[in-house]
Amino acid sequence: MEVISKNSAGITPKIMLTVNDLMTIDAVTVTSCTTLREAVVLMNKWDHRQLPVVEDGELVGIISNRDIRLAVNSPLIADDSIARIRLLDQHTVAECMTRDPITVTPATPINEVAGILALNKFGALPVMENGALVGIISVTDLLQQMALL
Repeated sequence: MEVISKNSAGITPKIMLTVNDLMTIDAVTVTSCTTLREAVVLMNKWDHRQLPVVEDGELVGIISNRDIRLAVNSPLIADDSIARIRLLDQHTVAECMTRDPITVTPATPINEVAGILALNKFGALPVMENGALVGIISVTDLLQQMALL
């Protein structure tokens, strides 16, 4: 949290929140070869809707529950729910993740994050620092902060 000091016009100080103040650290991650079923299990277990995709310590993508729903709920793929469930075991995260996602840093102001999320209709953004994944910031994180105001 950064305190913006009073200027010469006497404007009241404001507190500027940054990603560091709201992000989830130690994000639950998957690899690109993780099955869609395994990704769903992790999302349900940890109550997350997005998971960063990491290979050899490097961020390569992000997958959301929406990505998975779109992949397995297409009427073009299967008409019955059992066949759709089987698809979760037959396909991997690599097949429906967003590659090279937009990222932010812990120092990114929250208002900038909100703008990126809204403009792109994203649910979350990976947080990177010095080339390493350090967390994730989601719409839910922002809404929880707004509920406190």
